[in-house]
Amino acid sequence: MHEYSIVQSLLDSCEENARANDASKVMKVVVKIGVMSGVEPDLLKTAFDTFKEKTMCEEAEFVINIQSVVVKCNECQKESTLKELEYTCPSCKSSDLQIIDGEDMYLMQLELN
Repeated sequence: MHEYSIVQSLLDSCEENARANDASKVMKVVVKIGVMSGVEPDLLKTAFDTFKEKTMCEEAEFVINIQSVVVKCNECQKESTLKELEYTCPSCKSSDLQIIDGEDMYLMQLELN
């Protein structure tokens, strides 16, 4: 499960940011996970809750926001959020799309104390 290595990197990043801001604790961690990122949210939450012990994130609330797939059509130039993983433009039905969001995981917010 690659969620464990993701969480280790996330915890390292949280602690690095906390130290850089003279904080002693991380109180809240907010991440955005794209539906096409390959990250399983439930496994990520479990891994975070397991590995946060004895770190600056031990008391942190972990919030996951799921990002739908956002595309830009190269034919009609419209941006759309796909409701299903059906790769056609909702406006003109073209399959010539560029994915703008929904493939990655990002650390969006930290609350430090």
